[in-house]
Amino acid sequence: MDLFLLKKILGFVIMPLSIISLLLICALLLFSTRPKVSFKCLLTATAILLLSSTGWVADRLILPLEKQYPAYTNQLTQVDYIIVLGCGHVSDNAIPATEQLFTCSLERLVEALRIFKLHPEAQIITSGAAFSNQESNAEKVKQAAVLLGIPEHKIMVESFPKDTEEEAELIAPRVIGRNVILITNADHMPRAVNYFQQQGVSVTPAPASFYVKDFNGDKNWSYYLPQSSNLVQTTTAWYETIGLFVQWLKSWW
Repeated sequence: MDLFLLKKILGFVIMPLSIISLLLICALLLFSTRPKVSFKCLLTATAILLLSSTGWVADRLILPLEKQYPAYTNQLTQVDYIIVLGCGHVSDNAIPATEQLFTCSLERLVEALRIFKLHPEAQIITSGAAFSNQESNAEKVKQAAVLLGIPEHKIMVESFPKDTEEEAELIAPRVIGRNVILITNADHMPRAVNYFQQQGVSVTPAPASFYVKDFNGDKNWSYYLPQSSNLVQTTTAWYETIGLFVQWLKSWW
């Protein structure tokens, strides 16, 4: 089996919703033969679902990842490259390229556009493979960037990387020793920075797509109730935390 596919499958299996589903299946299968165990499985699944779906829990899980790097505030006088890591899109030429991008890709692109206005001397590098789409994510982000006013000749694409580790490996030889800004989701930034550092590239992080905003501000009652968006946030935090742990383990191999 392809190593990339294996990593995705294993990652899916240990996500909160997968664990909840497994516990519910066990509860059904054991209902007649081992009712006490079935009840414990059902109770555990319910507890995980309720806790994972509340904003109070979700914010506290992802905040340690997001607060490691602040937003970019024009601290560099000269920028050579702005790297926009890939996320995702769905090819549909009936709508503009900006509408084909997943939210994560669009928010990364918006941050790239903001920084490019601060540093028009920079070259933008978009990355990301095609997977099941007609065009790579790198190419689709480039198309959207052009629609938003970035000159086409200022954008380079890396259409082969399938994950962040491959992005760092393929982009590093081009940007090593230069002033580089790295754009990805705030929660994903710690792992991305590590990968580029492993390739000898010192990057200036420019996190985008923050989940947690105004953490210490007043919260209304709905903040403490289960919502599907909070489950997505918890899953993201869990995924990135496991990714950092695996990255740490691999550093010892």
